[in-house]
Amino acid sequence: MIGVDGKQLGVLSLADAINMARANGVDLVEIAAAATPPVCRLVDFGKFRYEQSKRDKEAKKHQHANKVKEIQLSPSIDPHDFGVKLNHAIDFLCEEMKVKVTLRFRGREMAHKEIGFQQVEKFIKDVTPWGHPDFAPKLVGKGINLMLSPLPRNKRAKHPREGEHPGPVESNGASPAQRRPVGVADNGQPPAAQPETINNAFAKLDLNTR
Repeated sequence: MIGVDGKQLGVLSLADAINMARANGVDLVEIAAAATPPVCRLVDFGKFRYEQSKRDKEAKKHQHANKVKEIQLSPSIDPHDFGVKLNHAIDFLCEEMKVKVTLRFRGREMAHKEIGFQQVEKFIKDVTPWGHPDFAPKLVGKGINLMLSPLPRNKRAKHPREGEHPGPVESNGASPAQRRPVGVADNGQPPAAQPETINNAFAKLDLNTR
């Protein structure tokens, strides 16, 4: 038997244990049924369940912290795809998970490694309110590796889509309310036709290795 103050009271009969619980105005809770003899404790059962729930949540949080999710980038990634990848990283960090960011070079992209580092640095900057890098981005083989860890809850920004309909958040931080519908200009009319442009630093590179 374990008393209200946490001290061991020795081996008692069931009747004596119940009477002691009534005398102290608490419950008799069996906490180790497999032990010989079984171990019971005098405790407020509501408080006991609350403390057990807190311990379970803490253990679950540590389990999430040990999980690592991977995000893959490319030097020529489209801005929309970049925003989607950023959203995924924010989701993982807000769930107390680490995020491994990997950027792979293909073919002659290796001749322009600075563009890859620019993409990774931009990713770090955009994710700063929710996580921080464990080390500086480094080139390993034909790619750049980076590990992000979540910030403590009291220092971490609120999830950008908390309480809203989930959807991609632009990498420039614009909220859904700040974005116009596709195909509508500032005056509410369809925009004039514009020549197609390609914002791709590697668009003219031959990516086929020889």
